Order: sequence, then C-alpha cells, then structure tokens
Amino acid sequence: MKKKKRRIFIALGIIAVVAFAIGGTVAYKYYRSFFAPNVTVDANYLYIYTHWDFEDVMTSIGELHAVEDTAAFRWAAVKMEYPSRVKPGKYKLEPGMNNRTLINRLGGGFQEPVKLRFENVRLKENLASVLAKQLEPDSISFINLLNDDSLATHFGFDVRNFLSMFVPNTYEFYWNTSPAQFADRMHNEYEKFWTDERRQKAEAINLDPQEVAVLASIVKGEALHTDEMPTIAGLYLNRLRKGMLLQADPTVIFANNDFSIRRVLYRHLRTDSPYNTYLYRGLPPGPIMMPSIASIDAVLNYKQHDYIYMCAKDDFSGYHNFAVTQAEHNINARKFQQALNERNIKR
Repeated sequence: MKKKKRRIFIALGIIAVVAFAIGGTVAYKYYRSFFAPNVTVDANYLYIYTHWDFEDVMTSIGELHAVEDTAAFRWAAVKMEYPSRVKPGKYKLEPGMNNRTLINRLGGGFQEPVKLRFENVRLKENLASVLAKQLEPDSISFINLLNDDSLATHFGFDVRNFLSMFVPNTYEFYWNTSPAQFADRMHNEYEKFWTDERRQKAEAINLDPQEVAVLASIVKGEALHTDEMPTIAGLYLNRLRKGMLLQADPTVIFANNDFSIRRVLYRHLRTDSPYNTYLYRGLPPGPIMMPSIASIDAVLNYKQHDYIYMCAKDDFSGYHNFAVTQAEHNINARKFQQALNERNIKR
C-alpha cells in the first residue's frame, strides 16, 4: 500500500513538473510573441500599399528586416486578427517596439503624417512628379488629375489655370491620400488662402483671384529677388491699365517651351501662342508657372509708380532698371545687350 502511494506521488510530481515546463514554455512564447522587443533598427518606416493584403505586409517586413522574429510577429498578428484589418499607410517603426504595439499601430491605421511641401514648380508635370515622390499615387495619376477638365470646372477653374488652385506651402497629408482627396484638400486650402481681405484687394485692381495668380506667375518668372516683386507687379498693372502689351520675356520662354533660353531673340518673339505677351494683349490664359505666395501678395500689395519699362541690370545681380519712357528704357536695354555680348550669351 505504501509503495502504491509512493508511485502515485511520484506520478503527480512528474505531471506537475511537466505541466510547469509546458506552462513555462507557453508563457515564454506568449511573452516573446507579444511583449518582447522585436522591431529592428534597419528600417524607419513601413509603407503598406492600398491593394496589399497580410501576406504582402509580411513580405515587406521580411525584405526590410523590420523585425527580428518574423514567426513571432506572424503568430501575434493572427492572434490579434490583424490579417482581416490591414490598412494602407506610412507607419513609423521604432527600434525595440514589441509586436503587440506595432500590430495595434498597423491595425488601427495610426499613420505617420507626411509633411508635403511644393514650391518653385514650373509645369503640371513637375508638380505631379513632386507629389508622386511623397505620396502613394504615381505621377500619371496626378497628371491625369491636373489635366481633368471636368474636375477643374467643378472647382471653378479650367485646365489652363487649374495649377493656380494649388497654393505652394507645407501641408500634412497621409501617405495613401488619393488624387481626388488631394484635390479636395487643396481646394479647401485655396479657399482659406483667399481671405476676404485678399479678395477685396484683387477687386480693387480689377482682377479676380485666378487672374491675380496668372499675373503673379509672370512676376515670379521675372523676379529673382522677392523685394523687387511689388515694383514689377506695379509695372505690369500699369501696362494692363494702359492697354499695352505686357511684353514679358518669361511668357515668351513658356510659349516656346524652352526653359534653357537665357537671351530672348526676335525669332522667339514670333512664336504664335496665347501665352506670348509680345503678340497678345492682356493676361495669358493660365499661369506660366506656379505662383508663390510672395508673388501673389506682391500683386495684391503692388508698389505704385509710373514705370512701364524694365530691363535686367547689366551687373547680372538679378535686379532690374525701371523706366518711364522708351528713351530711358533703350539706354538700359543697350547696356544689358552689351553685357550679354561680352559674356558670349547668344541664346
């Protein structure tokens, strides 16, 4: 009887040891899968594309070596039902982060916003390229948006002046923002930018906001220095009031679609285009580049004077000589032409 009891105690002891071992293994696996540090230092962000599923995410994590133990991440992800709630976006990876925290971040769609900045954009294609480098959609998607006449009309523009709706600045977007969402946001930003005060100033010079943007694009094309913009804006407004041709060289360069031109020649002036202000009076049908905020405000807060002529200074400082009369302008122009010849700038 005593031997029998001893065997029972031994058996119970063995069972207890085994149970403890198994429990310990399960506990360790649970800890390792959910709470142990797992995110590496090898990648700063995980980008999850709109069409991806869980296996795509796992493939990317593996290629980036984003976690040390992919099997533990997979196990935890399944337990947390992440495969059914994959959300696209740009996600910050913090070294030492555990699987539970990372999966909550991914499954909850808690993205890291993109600080999107664009300025000094000349053409729609340039803007599309800049956007595609910072957001998920490709450049073709964005250029299709910028050339969409019905969408431009929806916002009160046309395809020729649609670029002026996109006020250059720094904005926060989510990486997976669609082109349509981007356009809606930019229209809202445009409406906020054109305050009552700005609209009143535009009305005072007999221009609407779109026309101000077109003139501002010319001012930006002419001005190398921001402090000269109000003077240049005032000159073009003087010409508009007098019904004169604007005769702005940047519009000729745009009309010729050759931005390598450094010296506008007579053959360039003959290019027949509504953007050529040597041939057509008034403003072009659209901006010749994306106007900056500084150039827009320069038009709205133009400097009052009597100048109707301008010519780049012969010291190549980027500033201009301004004139009231043709005779004064001819003197300035000859100086500049001579300076170009001395530097062998032929085109």
